[in-house]
Amino acid sequence: MREDIIRKIVGVFLLVSVMVLCVSQPFKEYVQIPNNITMFEGQGLHFQSSVPVTAKINENSSSSLGIETDHKTLALNGKQAGEGQVVLQLAGVPVKQVNVDVIPEYKVYPGGQSIGVKLNTLGVLVVGHHQVDTEEGKQSPGEIAGIQVGDIITKINGKTIEQMSDVAPFVQESGKTGNPLDVVITREKETINTKLIPLKDKQDSSFRIGLYIRDSAAGIGTMTFYDPITMKYGALGHVISDMDTKKPIVVQDGQIVRSTVTSIDKGSNGVPGEKLARFSNDRSAIGDISRNSPFGIFGTLNKDIENGIMDKALPIALSTEVKEGPAKILTVVDGDKVEEFDVEVVSSIPQKFPATKGMVIKITDPVLLEKTGGIVQGMSGSPIIQNGKVIGAVTHVFVNDSTSGYGVHIEWMLNEAGIDIYQKDKEEKVG
Repeated sequence: MREDIIRKIVGVFLLVSVMVLCVSQPFKEYVQIPNNITMFEGQGLHFQSSVPVTAKINENSSSSLGIETDHKTLALNGKQAGEGQVVLQLAGVPVKQVNVDVIPEYKVYPGGQSIGVKLNTLGVLVVGHHQVDTEEGKQSPGEIAGIQVGDIITKINGKTIEQMSDVAPFVQESGKTGNPLDVVITREKETINTKLIPLKDKQDSSFRIGLYIRDSAAGIGTMTFYDPITMKYGALGHVISDMDTKKPIVVQDGQIVRSTVTSIDKGSNGVPGEKLARFSNDRSAIGDISRNSPFGIFGTLNKDIENGIMDKALPIALSTEVKEGPAKILTVVDGDKVEEFDVEVVSSIPQKFPATKGMVIKITDPVLLEKTGGIVQGMSGSPIIQNGKVIGAVTHVFVNDSTSGYGVHIEWMLNEAGIDIYQKDKEEKVG
């Protein structure tokens, strides 16, 4: 009987001890340390605790990891590429295992150059409806056929449509024969078949389909980075949407060319500013466009390009490395000269999965504020540099505060460009 009472007392004591441990600040701090950490060779990560910390490295991890404990600071160091485990201890009791993946350092050339963007859509994009003035009244054949703004016409009567001029012969032939057009459209990720009957305009006797269409788009932005080995690049940091439909443009192909900034339409609170630019006289393409995604435009350069201010490969930083504090951006505000300006990283989210708007940045450079009022359209894609590393790109301005805006982490732009920085056997690309 007495032994049962003792066992119950001990059990209650252990239960209370575990409960106290679980709600204690040191335990919470340990739990908040990620279960899985990715870091570069030579990188160090520091974790703070309110009590003295202890940890030990798995025996098989000693070649990849180094560990230092200094009173209430735990420091992990990536010694060389490989995987390892660290066991965190509290009062000598193991409380958590952290898996660490050390990957080779990766370098890219930072951009900053102003570029012209020319996109060709996949098919022709429907950007509006119009009413055909017929003998029976005003009607839109396209609207009657159920075609919506934002749809992409990819085929007519079984033939692939690549540009606006491909459409007119089918329309006139249908008008003469009276046979409806078999139209294939893409809407979001859905393929739709419909029949469209062109109507005759009583003003000029031409047959019309009652749709406004477009087969290309153009604009300017800023180069973010490129890899000198694969020549893959990333720019803009955000998706290009059609100005009429406000929907992302589905790209068939496209080109980037050099552009020259002619003036700045200065931004103010409530009114975003804009870089005014023209395509450079030498309009030869410096690269193609293969992807238009929420993280920017991507493709391959056909020649090396220089920014004239930071023409060397810089290491990149993972989202977990980015810190609040001073940084720089590279961008053009006059002609084609890339300049360096001061900014502050106001906040950064250490994202585990690809996502936009990972940073908030604020322009602090008085020269840039005087010239632009802050972040302006056309500045999207300007690379952000912190502590000698490329950490991301400028993407959007805050409408109610033109000095501040969002940035995207470089880690996700590289992923969209088809560059796998996590490969275990990848050799260092740039010395």
